[in-house]
Amino acid sequence: MKLHLSQYEGLNIFSGYGEGYVAINQVRYECNLIVLPDHIIENWQVESVAQLKTGDFECLRSFEPEIVLLGTGTVLRFPDPQLMKMMMASGIGLEVMDTQATCRTYNILSAEGRRVAAALII
Repeated sequence: MKLHLSQYEGLNIFSGYGEGYVAINQVRYECNLIVLPDHIIENWQVESVAQLKTGDFECLRSFEPEIVLLGTGTVLRFPDPQLMKMMMASGIGLEVMDTQATCRTYNILSAEGRRVAAALII
């Protein structure tokens, strides 16, 4: 019996992760993707963290996130500092972390009702 309301009801929430995959609402994904509380952009066409450009985040503009959490896989890798400056100049925060930390942080922020996006390089 469920005795409390789920704070995640109706949201895309990470339900698991591992080597080469993440699970969102119990569905497994093995490709680069962007996750928002109410939308998933599959097959995000990026090759590596080192090659990221602001144009790679253009698909997020219409969703107006206040922050993008960039998950860089099992190892933390930082993009070019110019990318971070350009994202901030456009009014979007960019936080970089490994994928596990990205999943956990995203779940917390989306449950708080924040306009967050998780961009994952699997």
